[in-house]
Amino acid sequence: MADVTEDGYHFDIKKLSFIGVLVSLGIVFGDIGTSPLYVMKAIVNAKDAGSNMPFNEYIEGALSCIIWTLTLQTTIKYVIIALRADNKGEGGILALFSLVKNLKKGWLYLIAIIGAAALIADGVITPSLTVMSAIEGLEIYNPHTPVVPITIGILIVIFVVQQFGTSFIGKFFGPVMVVWFLVLGGLGMMHLSENLEILRSFNPYYAYKLIVNSPSAIVILGAVFLCTTGAEALYSDLGHCGAKNIRVSWGFVKIMLILNYLGQGAWLLTNHGKPGFSVVNPFFGIMEEWMIVPGVILATAAAIIASQALITGSFTIFSEAMSLNLWPNQKIDYPSGVKGQMYIPRINWGLLILCIIVVLHFRESGKMEAAYGLSITVTMLMTTVLLVFWLLKHRVSKVLIVFFALVYMAIELGFFSANIIKFMEGGWITVVLAGSIGISMYAWYNGRLIKTRFIQFVKIEKYVSILKDMKLDESIPKYATNLAYLSRAKRNDEVESKIIYSIIKKQPKRADHYFILSIVNQEDPYTFKYTVDEILPGTVYKINFLLGFKVDRRINDYFNMVLKDLMAEGTIPSRSSHPSLRAHNIPPDLKYVIIDNTYINDILLTVKQKITLNIYNFVKYIGSDDFKAWGVSSHNVEVESAPITELTVYDSKIEQSGFFRHNS
Repeated sequence: MADVTEDGYHFDIKKLSFIGVLVSLGIVFGDIGTSPLYVMKAIVNAKDAGSNMPFNEYIEGALSCIIWTLTLQTTIKYVIIALRADNKGEGGILALFSLVKNLKKGWLYLIAIIGAAALIADGVITPSLTVMSAIEGLEIYNPHTPVVPITIGILIVIFVVQQFGTSFIGKFFGPVMVVWFLVLGGLGMMHLSENLEILRSFNPYYAYKLIVNSPSAIVILGAVFLCTTGAEALYSDLGHCGAKNIRVSWGFVKIMLILNYLGQGAWLLTNHGKPGFSVVNPFFGIMEEWMIVPGVILATAAAIIASQALITGSFTIFSEAMSLNLWPNQKIDYPSGVKGQMYIPRINWGLLILCIIVVLHFRESGKMEAAYGLSITVTMLMTTVLLVFWLLKHRVSKVLIVFFALVYMAIELGFFSANIIKFMEGGWITVVLAGSIGISMYAWYNGRLIKTRFIQFVKIEKYVSILKDMKLDESIPKYATNLAYLSRAKRNDEVESKIIYSIIKKQPKRADHYFILSIVNQEDPYTFKYTVDEILPGTVYKINFLLGFKVDRRINDYFNMVLKDLMAEGTIPSRSSHPSLRAHNIPPDLKYVIIDNTYINDILLTVKQKITLNIYNFVKYIGSDDFKAWGVSSHNVEVESAPITELTVYDSKIEQSGFFRHNS
């Protein structure tokens, strides 16, 4: 039928299909689909913050804001426009950056870093908020329900399960979310008849009236914005389900969401002023008492699915960041043995620790809303900026581009202002989380550029004769039959001087074949090719791996494939060069040498460069050892250190003042 990936399914969907729509419901809409758990509660709390409007006008205005935010922000910007900005079928802010990074706008990588860092912060806050919001429903039954311990327990289970893969539970995501959305719409319909005046909310005038006449409009907008927080995840999941399936399923999801919001609004108008009204979450308020426990169970299942989507989305962001040189290489596992279902251990446990810290700090879902809204607002702003450049690249009318930019920058800056005023109430968590990740990405990206500036590249052909003679010089102990180095040289005829230093100077390394391996990042996310350039016939080869940003960097596996191809072609021997081993058809040995750049003289650096490299060196410890990241077993890897530069630091040469020879 189809392959399984990180979110449970990965159907190669390019055409609209029933299965595609079902999978989209399970993968794409978990985040935005759980927003009814907390949006109306946040809006009621915002009313308590100071709006003097009549309650019915306030609720109708807030619902009008929700309906038109879902329409303008989610439907038009993301479903209609952003889903067109696909990188060979892949979506998300880093995929969008890959589409525009060649426009010679050197600062665009900063936009991508800020947006990606904020989205990762959302990956911490979303599981905490959604799970806690669901569990808080039990407080209607028992006010003393231990919400925090239960939430932490569920989060631990969610993150522990990641290492085993989610293909099994992923099969149930779609059906569970279908039930969830049908329950949302059904509950809304049940209460809609209680107050049909709530349908006036479809008129945008009521939204305008609320924003203009309410002194606490900025606070209200912060609460309203929570209804569209899953829109960015919708775009990021483009590669899993296909644009057509997402668009069709969004039609169903949007109807169910709006029905539920209208039902909650009608319930609020009917029950306003009754005893205990202010302490009941409207989401659970519209349920009959017998439905509370089943409702909490279903809401928890939906929250887990939303959390799962954000966690695996975080894995995807980090893997893309690695290939774009925004993050150090880290070991990536594939729990189900299938390409798409990735698991990054260090990221997984780091996210779990951060989620637990967030839950213990806030202890109530309502206190997380400011942090939640701020992180997504920042990501949406950055996506808008990149979309403007994507539209320019596709030669869309500049009038339309200006209109798009003005409308969405105005909307999102308004939401940003609404969320930033709650900085001290929890928004600072987003700034700390996203800021730390963003600074790390910035330092890694620029630290590599700084180090590259000091790395010397030399022409390989200059050393061909030396390598040819070394191969025949039996006074040099044979180091390996096949010897491989990883190079970052962009030109096929060049190699880092440190590689030559390792082969010739540090310890002469005689080998039958020298392989210079290079990764060439490709814009197409799934490019998986290689080229071979024979520098010295029968001795030196340059192998270029052309890899898309969604392809893992398991160079060891890929190089073994290349060696088999070269052996099959007769380019290199398929048996050991040692007679005793060759007689038993033993394949030739292989050795990797990985060189660590150890030192740059501080005299060569500015203060900014020193700070950047210090952060770079710290971030380096987050990553895996190179041989682990490349899937190379440690038994055939030699790790060496080499000076990063041999440049002259001093202008003048030290003078010799005397030479003394003592005769015995």
